[in-house]
Amino acid sequence: MNGSRSILVIAVALLSLQACGFHLQGRAEYSPELEAVYLQAPDDTTPLARELRRSLEVARVNVADNTEAATAVLQILSDQTGRDVESVDAQNRPREYRVYYRATYRVVSDGKVLLDNQRVIRTRVYSYDELEVLAKAHEEELLRTALAREIAGVITRRLAKIDVPVS
Repeated sequence: MNGSRSILVIAVALLSLQACGFHLQGRAEYSPELEAVYLQAPDDTTPLARELRRSLEVARVNVADNTEAATAVLQILSDQTGRDVESVDAQNRPREYRVYYRATYRVVSDGKVLLDNQRVIRTRVYSYDELEVLAKAHEEELLRTALAREIAGVITRRLAKIDVPVS
């Protein structure tokens, strides 16, 4: 009896998802100009550069090793991260910080700009406790990586929307 109840619950859940219009995103199709993309970043070791390379590979975009092998160049023009004080307590000590990640990029193919300077900004607020300095520093680093991953996903999805008119 318990097994059939579980199956019924799963079936109802699946039907509910289908009724609300939920469907898996699927694999995006990329323009032929993006057959092989070279990632040009000021620093290949930043969280954004690493996450963007990973995101492109997951999306099955061929990441070229150099510009000669590439059909397009994804240029990371700026890659900045930092933090600001979000709120303070009665003694004027920080209670919350806002960590941010900003990136500007563009896509070029055969000397023509496919996507001109696009800016993406992501932020997160986290609480701060001066008694847990190491833990909060680690939390901030995890947030930076998560923000870089979000931005990489945004860029990868925007690449899929590039539609180059046939001339």
